[in-house]
Amino acid sequence: MAFWIFLVFMVSLIFAIPITMSMVLGALTPLILGGTGSSIQQLIANSFSGSDTTPILAVPLFILGGVLMAEGGISRRLFNFFAYFVGNLPGGLPCAVILTCLFYGAISGSGPATTAAVGSMTIPFLVEMGYSKTWSAGMIATAGGLGVIIPPSIPFVLYSLATGVSTGALFLGGILPGILIGLAMMVYAVIYCIRNGEDKEKINIKMSELRAKGFLSLLKESFWALMSPIIVLGGIYSGIVTPTEAAVISVFYSLFVSLVIYKSFTVKSIVPFLGKAVKTYAPLCFVLAFAIAFGRVLALAKAPALIENFILSNFTSSFTVLTGIVVVFLILGMVMDTGPAIVILSPILLPAVQAMGVHPVHFGVIMVCCLSIGLATPPFGLDLFVAGTLADTAPMNVAKTAIPFILAFAIALFLITYIPWFSLVFL
Repeated sequence: MAFWIFLVFMVSLIFAIPITMSMVLGALTPLILGGTGSSIQQLIANSFSGSDTTPILAVPLFILGGVLMAEGGISRRLFNFFAYFVGNLPGGLPCAVILTCLFYGAISGSGPATTAAVGSMTIPFLVEMGYSKTWSAGMIATAGGLGVIIPPSIPFVLYSLATGVSTGALFLGGILPGILIGLAMMVYAVIYCIRNGEDKEKINIKMSELRAKGFLSLLKESFWALMSPIIVLGGIYSGIVTPTEAAVISVFYSLFVSLVIYKSFTVKSIVPFLGKAVKTYAPLCFVLAFAIAFGRVLALAKAPALIENFILSNFTSSFTVLTGIVVVFLILGMVMDTGPAIVILSPILLPAVQAMGVHPVHFGVIMVCCLSIGLATPPFGLDLFVAGTLADTAPMNVAKTAIPFILAFAIALFLITYIPWFSLVFL
């Protein structure tokens, strides 16, 4: 029965049926075929019970916190801070952009949000400094994927909900992999800039203007932005708050910094921001609700046990299993959104990889890293569309310039996959 459920689901996707309806059709397959364990009433009940949990509240709250920080001009202050240190170096400004994405990911927890917030400010700036517009967009589309790896990460929250693995442990597991991926992309950016040259005259003038402000003035301006992930993550790792409570803190901290410290918007502006956050989360909410119901139907069809038996009987080492899973996830990330993929597949695959000796946190990090590459790969890479809109160019043109950054990302991914230390060192 599990085979038919998956077949109906995949055929529905091939025929461009929306993913939510594809999951509903898959979940109802046992009923349609006259089997047991699924009904319309159960589907509705599972959808409501799956989405009616306290931990899942962290997702819309982190989204709202990211929207408030974006509207508060946080990305510009972070970029100026990093550019102060590396802007004059070869490839320094692109590296400052990647560092900003890396750090902003610790605020937003979302890839598209990171791409939009950082790209809207840095793409015009990089073009002004003489860099190619499509190359800049490709870099930001790929670096935006760091937003779902660096904690607090919305995909890690979803993986925790689907598998019961500690959210705090997953956040710890994502720190070093995110930094490693960011470093890999910065290495390529430096090589590209050395080979293709930079307009040093323009860059030096701009950096001189920035340095004229003085370090203390720049630190004062960016201090509150830099403190945001420290407060949120520090609260989680110290045990003072849960991830959901930390998400609440992120919202109030964002409001305080934007309204009182930076005064970048007024109280009247908050309502449209709330609407923007709701529009971002509402489609995801429906997808997650039905993804949880779909996953439970697969569990009733004994899909996890079938997958586990298949893997244990056909593979002899975790190396080969992880290689196959990485390839599948990379392909899946091109055509499927990160949230549903995690909620559906992680409960099915985790028992099998655990039986092969893979740590659940390590597997979660691998899964999120693989799917985050999908945000920058065609045909449905969401970050490509966001960056393409910001650069006023076709997403496929952005995808071409993103390929070298994706390859750098992939090199770091394979190191993370085969060296568990990167994911487990802080546990």
